[in-house]
Amino acid sequence: MTVEPHHTLKQLQKLYRTQANARLARRIQGVYLAQMGLTCPQIMKITGSARRTIQQWLARYNRGGLDELFEKPRPGQPTKLPRHREKELCRRLEAGPTPKDGLSALNGPAIRRILQRELGVLYSLQGSYDLLASAMALTFKGCANVT
Repeated sequence: MTVEPHHTLKQLQKLYRTQANARLARRIQGVYLAQMGLTCPQIMKITGSARRTIQQWLARYNRGGLDELFEKPRPGQPTKLPRHREKELCRRLEAGPTPKDGLSALNGPAIRRILQRELGVLYSLQGSYDLLASAMALTFKGCANVT
């Protein structure tokens, strides 16, 4: 696999080891491994990514360097809860119900009320469940990882 020399091996290694964004770090690692001379199947095994994905990373990197590996904005409706407030929601859910909630455990309708009352965003019940699933994933990863 051909890799354009936008960065040295040492630079790529440092970049992927220090990158806070795990998805971007994996892309940089894939480029690093390809530049080291590993085959696509070897890179697939190390990164856990599909062949086509790795080929896309390399094509993007070859086209424009590191800047091309960053995620592009995705289409679709933006979330009602701004990304910068996810950590606040995560902490609130980890704290559990308060006497004001009048519950012993938080559920979809309670989270919907919390979102509206405390965070100022209105979600449907299904949207609250979806957000709850997302927040649970963040909680398992640790709220410290939410930026």
